[in-house]
Amino acid sequence: MHHTDHAPRWADVWLTALPPVIWGTTYIVTSQLLPPDRPFTAALLRVLPAGLLLILATGWRPAPGHWLRLLILSALNIGAFQPLLFIAAYRLPGGLAAVVGACQPLLVMALIWQCERRPPSRLALGASVLGVLGMAALLLSPGSHWDGPGMLAAAAGALLMACGTYLTRRWALPAPVSALTGWQLLLGGLMLTPLVLHYDPPLPTLSSLQIAAYLYLSSIGALLAYWLWFRGITRLSPVAVSSLGLLSPLTAVLLGWVLLGQALSPQSLLGMLTVLGSVLVVQRSMIAPAAPR
Repeated sequence: MHHTDHAPRWADVWLTALPPVIWGTTYIVTSQLLPPDRPFTAALLRVLPAGLLLILATGWRPAPGHWLRLLILSALNIGAFQPLLFIAAYRLPGGLAAVVGACQPLLVMALIWQCERRPPSRLALGASVLGVLGMAALLLSPGSHWDGPGMLAAAAGALLMACGTYLTRRWALPAPVSALTGWQLLLGGLMLTPLVLHYDPPLPTLSSLQIAAYLYLSSIGALLAYWLWFRGITRLSPVAVSSLGLLSPLTAVLLGWVLLGQALSPQSLLGMLTVLGSVLVVQRSMIAPAAPR
């Protein structure tokens, strides 16, 4: 992957914000259109075809010395993250899983502090904590069930995604963004294959609407979204990128309200505004010149 030395721009922020918004549509597409009880099949059909298309389009092949890092990134961003995501989704209320996931910017800050000895700015740290609190106000209910394995899966998934975001930027493999995206989707999909064969029942005969839903998840939800995501990692700080991930549960909540008639309480609206404010403050703190300490 090629590093760019130019300063981050707001155009880069808006483009990198699109993938979490797209991923926020996954819940409603999966729950309303796809065959039930096949989570790993949905993940596999989303990433594997998109990866193959990108690899064929770019024609780029990893050098022998890059395979280990590429495999690690594929596992962190796709192959290991996807199963943990679905385990958390099945065992926890969606709100609780999203609140745990909202800790990703804080985890990335901790990684940068530990590995590069760069402490986070107070503004970015405070805004990220506010984002977690806003997500809790938006999504948590008094009767949320704290399932132990589900909590571990959600926490591990957040940690893996934070590590994947950080290492993708730090290692900067010398490949076009489209090629790096394609290989990660392909290798991550191959890692998912044993889970599909072991846990998911075979697919039934699909309707045209279900086929269209799978095509959407693969073309828009994987090929386009992951290309924009990895492009953003080359142009924005890992903290800024991980903060934009909070837009995914926000999108899911808004779609549930608009399309499914799900209620939004005043507390939820306040939480939504808090999360949006947190994301904007983090982006601004990453783009604005650093204040003297």
